[in-house]
Amino acid sequence: MVTSVAYNPAQWDNFFILVGTGSATLAGLVFVAMTINLKGVVKDATHRYRAVNMLTGFTSVFILSSLALMGHQTYRTVGIEWLIVSLLAAAINTNGYVQAFRLPGSLYALSLFRMAGGSACYLGQIIGSFVLLFSSSAGIYIGAVALIVNFSFLVSGSWLLILGTLHSPDDSPV
Repeated sequence: MVTSVAYNPAQWDNFFILVGTGSATLAGLVFVAMTINLKGVVKDATHRYRAVNMLTGFTSVFILSSLALMGHQTYRTVGIEWLIVSLLAAAINTNGYVQAFRLPGSLYALSLFRMAGGSACYLGQIIGSFVLLFSSSAGIYIGAVALIVNFSFLVSGSWLLILGTLHSPDDSPV
């Protein structure tokens, strides 16, 4: 295995174990919460695409973590894997927001801030993977920070999904 100052796997194992386990757990919780109120998720475009975005986000973190923990990889391999997974997750995330804004739905807590923030996080991961590919240790840090910040968007988006499916336009505020 070719090691580089860009990425030393032994220094990152605990990080990827932590975020991978956390993301798998949260994806499972979101899945269970969705199935409890499946009708509320399915009938509203905002909720449907938020559910897709949250599950995709948590799953992409799990996949990234799993790939990074595989043995005998170079920093370039990790950079390529991170790039591919982040590009796919970013495309799904962007499509989800476009569809949620375009299709009829509640628009519950759907905002340009959430769209821009989540997109910026995926962009940070993509930039980090490119920087890592070119053998700079800053790349893994850029990608990792973007991943952690995205977690806040994923967790809050999951919470909004749960609240949104319980919210009805006919309900008066509490």
